[in-house]
Amino acid sequence: MANKINNFRGLDAKEDLQDVELEPTADQEATDKGVDRSYELKSQLSEPHVTRLSIDSAQLPLAYVFAVNDCLQHEIGFGRFQWELFILSGFGWMADNIWLQGVAVILPQIQEDLNPSRVEYVTLSLYVGLIIGATVWGSLADVIGRKLSWQITLFLAGTFGIAAGGAPNFVTLCALVACIGFGTGGNLPVDGALFLEHIPQSHQWLLTFLSAWWSVGQLIASLVVWVFITNYPADKGWRYSLYTMGAMTFAMFLCRYVIFDLQESSKYLVAAGRDEDAIRVLQYIANRNGKTITLTTEKLLSVSHGAASVRRASVWSTLKKSLNHFTLSHIRPLFSTRRLALNSSLIILIWGIIGLAYPLFNGFLPLYLQSRLETSSNSLDSTYRDYSIVSVLGIPGSIIACILVDWTRNPGKVAIGGRKMALALSTLLTGLFLFLFTTSKTDAAYLAFSCVTSLTQNAMYGVLYAYTPEVFPAPHRGTADALCSAFNRITGILAPVIKITTTSRDGSTSSVGPNVPVFVSAALFMVSAVLSMLLPIETAGKAAL
Repeated sequence: MANKINNFRGLDAKEDLQDVELEPTADQEATDKGVDRSYELKSQLSEPHVTRLSIDSAQLPLAYVFAVNDCLQHEIGFGRFQWELFILSGFGWMADNIWLQGVAVILPQIQEDLNPSRVEYVTLSLYVGLIIGATVWGSLADVIGRKLSWQITLFLAGTFGIAAGGAPNFVTLCALVACIGFGTGGNLPVDGALFLEHIPQSHQWLLTFLSAWWSVGQLIASLVVWVFITNYPADKGWRYSLYTMGAMTFAMFLCRYVIFDLQESSKYLVAAGRDEDAIRVLQYIANRNGKTITLTTEKLLSVSHGAASVRRASVWSTLKKSLNHFTLSHIRPLFSTRRLALNSSLIILIWGIIGLAYPLFNGFLPLYLQSRLETSSNSLDSTYRDYSIVSVLGIPGSIIACILVDWTRNPGKVAIGGRKMALALSTLLTGLFLFLFTTSKTDAAYLAFSCVTSLTQNAMYGVLYAYTPEVFPAPHRGTADALCSAFNRITGILAPVIKITTTSRDGSTSSVGPNVPVFVSAALFMVSAVLSMLLPIETAGKAAL
């Protein structure tokens, strides 16, 4: 038995740990073969309840082991450190949508100033950067840790955002916008995973509420652009907007890097075999919260029957070793069982479908509104006023999502509620309201349906961004989130292509039809709602591995 446990450091050692049997929780059967068994023990075992284990006590004395999840839940709790992390992680979500929406709302002025053949190439460039950024930073989070990715993404976005404001021509602007995307692309997959791994199970609903920051980002972008574009000529308004958004993003980076002492994820450290570092992180968080912990390195090492922790290596040496021995070790476990493979495939597909549906409507909403309000006496001002109102209505969507994700009922054999139902309902309503949007004949109707769609969309994203990191285990969470986010951005590239084929150069509708992009978007949301109900794993009420 001791020899078997001593092999626990490799991710492929799970078959050597068959003598250690956990009493399975609701969805643990689908995830226990996707992670190393000793990691699972360390992240799940806690209270001194021997009945939870079927272990040879002479070889594996775990009766008083406190592992990471229960240490966070029962000893550290949710306090000052987590609140600060919530705000700073929210900066990443906010920055993502500041640039996603900010680029969208300055397209009309860029068209007027630089007169490109198709202004949609700016959006296309942004998505190219987002794809690369999501893939690189999300994957690196599982190789060298979450901390570096968390800190550097906003630095890149802020730096290139300021530079984009001074772009001398359209080609340079597209290149700099792609660099902005490379930075912001890592925010959502990394920030959500890091925040999840630092909070107790009782507060995992806050991962859904992080989507409120996403709406705040859209609101800020709308207000910034509204101020500059309506008060400055075409050759200055969009530049001042980029300068401002770039400076704000760089200020967020300074808050993360200078003011806050971020700790690496304890679950990542445990998965990497760095038990002593994991304990130091938990002790630091407990101290920040005014608490103490009883979990020690010795108790973690008892899982491996005294095996020594891996010696800490530098970031560069770790990265070099990973590149020299590149494998699919962080991808294969996501599909290690039939149930997990189905769930992983469906959630990645849902991300991809929504990745196309969302920008088809939101990314070009200013152009839609401007073309429909062109008869108004103050068309430009009305466009950005309405866009700001739409942005505000997204914030209540996050609150609604927080209520829905943990609302469950069990009238019989079938459970009602939870993440899956909330995701399906919000996605279905989004598609429905988009169809109704196309029937609008007045300015008030356009605004009303845009507002209610913004609310349901933000609820949808809140659930999706919470469910995704929860359903994947920490050793592979960064890679899994990267796959979902990258596929989301890849399909998002098709949105500018569809817009180009269905509209004329000045943004007015072509012979194909005025509402074709919106019809496609609504249909895709409907499909996503159906797929959401087919997900086999529910994470509501479960502590993330």
